Amino acid sequence: MSQPIEVIGGIDTHTDLHQAAVIDTIGRHLATEAFPTTPTGYRDLLEWLHSHGQVLVVGMEGTGSFGAELSRYLHTNQITVIEVDRPDRRARRAAGKSDPIDAYAAATAVLAGRATGTPKHRDGAVEAIRGLRVVRASAVKARTQTINQIKSLIITAPAAVREALRSLTTTEVRRLAASRPGTDLAAPATAVKLALKRLAKRYRHLSEEIAEADADLRVLITRTAPGLLALPGVGTETAGQLRVTAGDNPDRLASEASFAHLCAASPVPASSGRTDRHRLNRGGDRQANRALHTIVLVRMRHDPRTRDYVARRTLEGLKTKDIFRCLKRFVAREVYRHLTSAFTGAPGPSPAA
Repeated sequence: MSQPIEVIGGIDTHTDLHQAAVIDTIGRHLATEAFPTTPTGYRDLLEWLHSHGQVLVVGMEGTGSFGAELSRYLHTNQITVIEVDRPDRRARRAAGKSDPIDAYAAATAVLAGRATGTPKHRDGAVEAIRGLRVVRASAVKARTQTINQIKSLIITAPAAVREALRSLTTTEVRRLAASRPGTDLAAPATAVKLALKRLAKRYRHLSEEIAEADADLRVLITRTAPGLLALPGVGTETAGQLRVTAGDNPDRLASEASFAHLCAASPVPASSGRTDRHRLNRGGDRQANRALHTIVLVRMRHDPRTRDYVARRTLEGLKTKDIFRCLKRFVAREVYRHLTSAFTGAPGPSPAA
């Protein structure tokens, strides 16, 4: 009996419809069809792929956004998914732009070996961390906006109100929420006091929301990476970001060097002539790089080992930005050990390692 042909799928993801395409192992276009972004549509898409032969792999655009649920569904059904970047502008100018063209391009990129990235599974505790961090980040942004509005109102308030609140502290903001501004709203001083009271209540509510999110995140981070929060300079916010960057399947990162490259902490050669140096990496996950930057800043202030390293490298003539680059690389290596040890179940290294 003849064996079923082997095929490769390509999917261009969108909000309401996913465009799927199938090619064989020599690149011939076999079929293309659109499926709705519903559980029934996902099931029909998988059956449609199997109807053309043995599915080797599926290339997909937008595995972290429009295609997140479809990627989870295919992974659950033992279909290997490869993350595909959108075609560059030169290719789009040459081949045009449409959903079927993009779906075929995704499949062709996998066949040609241009797309090799393994997407995040997004089906475990790290996905829960990501969702909670979205809410926390918006609460922090709103709280910052609220305190700025309070300070702005104080600057333009009548003299009596301004002098009483000129050196406002966090404790006084909480007391402001319980103040009694008065009943004469036509008076500017009363109206300002009432506005400040309402803003103070908003500030207090947002602070409570952030504290609750931090408590929930700490539980999840401790469960997924027990030793991460014990590292010097690593807090709930930075640990959560680095955990999200690695994903539920950190084994997709081949080495700690690949994790450093993902976090934009890998050195980039910048030598010319008699100059031999490396520069900062301006690519990668900028939020992960920001987390490493925060950890390095804390360590430079409070960690004796880091202060000694900075002093030694400064005497060697290294610039501050180059010292930062080296320290970020060290932190990325240390964090990677804890992320992978948590995934494999092996005991993580000690913070002093």
